[in-house]
Amino acid sequence: MQIFVSIFVIIMVTTLPFFISGAEIGFIIFILVMVFGADKIPEIARGMGKGMRMLRNASDDIKSEITKSADKQGIDTKNITNDVKGEIDKVKDDIDEITGSIKRKF
Repeated sequence: MQIFVSIFVIIMVTTLPFFISGAEIGFIIFILVMVFGADKIPEIARGMGKGMRMLRNASDDIKSEITKSADKQGIDTKNITNDVKGEIDKVKDDIDEITGSIKRKF
């Protein structure tokens, strides 16, 4: 049972942005069990977890190197980040303003 719970959690985390329903997730779990077997699924999940952790660590290392390099050059990264976020928010507001009337009609 623990295997199915871990599979369900992994699938929910990885597919949540795609809005897959519970029945579809159940079908995916069924196919996974049929293809790989219940004994291989934890190994696959562990491998996926390690890969995701390595990717996260690599991206954190890249971010820290960029920040260190910018600090050495005397560049204020927080100011630049706030400016970019402000511009993105302005664009989002403009898009919402334009599409607001269209959304209301539907």
